[in-house]
Amino acid sequence: MSHKLTHFDEGGQAHMVDVSEKKVTDRTAVAEGLVVMEPATLELVKAGTAKKGDVLGIARLAGIMGAKKTADLIPLCHPLPVTKVALDLTPDDALPGVRITATVKTSGQTGVEMEALTAVSTAALTVYDMLKAAEKGMRIEGIRLLTKTGGKSGTYEAT
Repeated sequence: MSHKLTHFDEGGQAHMVDVSEKKVTDRTAVAEGLVVMEPATLELVKAGTAKKGDVLGIARLAGIMGAKKTADLIPLCHPLPVTKVALDLTPDDALPGVRITATVKTSGQTGVEMEALTAVSTAALTVYDMLKAAEKGMRIEGIRLLTKTGGKSGTYEAT
């Protein structure tokens, strides 16, 4: 594993990585996260009776929007032509809470890991926003990259 931080030049100054010499390849990233809440709050999600409306549907749209706006939010990310953003928001009684998974795809010169992570983060924050009137103690946890494919570094799978 390389420990060279690519967003810093030889003088230690932050810069956007030059990807112009990289090959265009198909790239995919999958990220996940959790919103942990009280069982009664989760029941509001499952019943569709939260005060602000369809929690999972609105959070799904927010995640898609977040992925598309990643370069506007993360200073050194390249704007990418995202070709797919899919979010799966699943109520989970065992947490209790909502499991969020985002899959992002592109064909390009750099990966979509940040877009997948931003999609999950934005969706999780939206779940919190939609439900905060019922419970302010919810926790957003475990946001991480699960897999990524494509590019020079190849495939990554979380353990």
